[in-house]
Amino acid sequence: MSKFSHNDLIILLTSISVILIFARIVGEMGRKFKFPIVMGEIIVGVLLGPTIIGAISPDFFVRVFPKDGNVSIAFDGLVNLSVVLLLFVAGMEVQLSLVLKQGKTAIYTSFFSMLIPFATGFASAYYFPQWFGNNPDSGGDIFFSMFIGTALAISALPVIARILMDMNLFKSDIGMLIIATAMFNDLIGWLIFAFLLAMKSTEESLGVGYTILYIFGFGLFMLTIGKKIIDRSLPWIQTKLSWPGGVLSISIGVCMLCAAFTEKINLHAILGAFIAGIAFGDSVHLHEKAREIIHQFVTNFFAPLFFVSIGLRVNFIDNFDAMIVGVVLVLAYFGKVIGATFGAYLGGVKIKNAIAVGFGLNARGAMEILLGTLALSAGLISQKVFVALIIMALVTSITSAPMIRKFYVEKGK
Repeated sequence: MSKFSHNDLIILLTSISVILIFARIVGEMGRKFKFPIVMGEIIVGVLLGPTIIGAISPDFFVRVFPKDGNVSIAFDGLVNLSVVLLLFVAGMEVQLSLVLKQGKTAIYTSFFSMLIPFATGFASAYYFPQWFGNNPDSGGDIFFSMFIGTALAISALPVIARILMDMNLFKSDIGMLIIATAMFNDLIGWLIFAFLLAMKSTEESLGVGYTILYIFGFGLFMLTIGKKIIDRSLPWIQTKLSWPGGVLSISIGVCMLCAAFTEKINLHAILGAFIAGIAFGDSVHLHEKAREIIHQFVTNFFAPLFFVSIGLRVNFIDNFDAMIVGVVLVLAYFGKVIGATFGAYLGGVKIKNAIAVGFGLNARGAMEILLGTLALSAGLISQKVFVALIIMALVTSITSAPMIRKFYVEKGK
């Protein structure tokens, strides 16, 4: 491999500047119409990628976003770093103490909002592979089927939290139930996905038993001993070291270390980053301002690089399949809304509000997109299924707030 040249640096800096500037402009335009910023970032990727610019001017596209060489390697490195940091921030949103405080209602809602979408997704992909563009004669693929089940079972905690805050429901009983359930869904979903990636890998495969043992062991250590170390260290870090640089450097450093460790033992870097995020985010000693600084640092630089890169790698027109999109949308709405509604109703929530809980948890957003991107990179899914997942993530996020508003009934009414 040749040395990173003067020209390579110019191209890399130019591509990053184009991504950041256009992603911010389009994202802010979308916010005025109540669309998630992530939608604007994906649209920018589609416009700059092979779908639009790549089709109109292939030479320009390849010059600014080369597929091979030093610039491509450097950009891929930044995208992978973005994934790790996004999972760290997602983990920081998970507060296990809040999940436990919700009691029986959260347990029922969490269980059925995971079980029913996972079961319907797995069964559909395994017994009807043709629905997803796969060859029915070859039989169901266990890894693909488990991924589809997982993809349909998770929620998008950051999107859900923003929706509830915009509707002034974040601190309401139903808002806390939705948030607690989404936290549990994301935790279990990412653990299952990390297990899938580890089992799918052909290099240094650990076997089912060792994979489960390593995941459980690492998670248990970080959320007990690791969390205690973090709890005791944070007050000193936030008072003795420079603010906010100290806590920013230490927290991201620990995230990278955990990600490197899980990558080394073949569990994928995302698991280490996610668990590290939970350990930091669940600490009562982490200042809210510090949490916000970490969030802003990641979401305003690294997040656009990742979400725009989605459109740069896939042609959305060539890989749009109406049948696959329709199947994924139907399964997404049916599994999550029915499952969460049933669980909330069993937990004592009135039927209309239980339906509102179902639609609240149906928002998939950035977490679904992140999951789909990693699955595509790992060879778990095709580009057509990936495009269907992106569309499903955006549609469910857009329709979540109107459906909550339609069914939610305030206390005393």
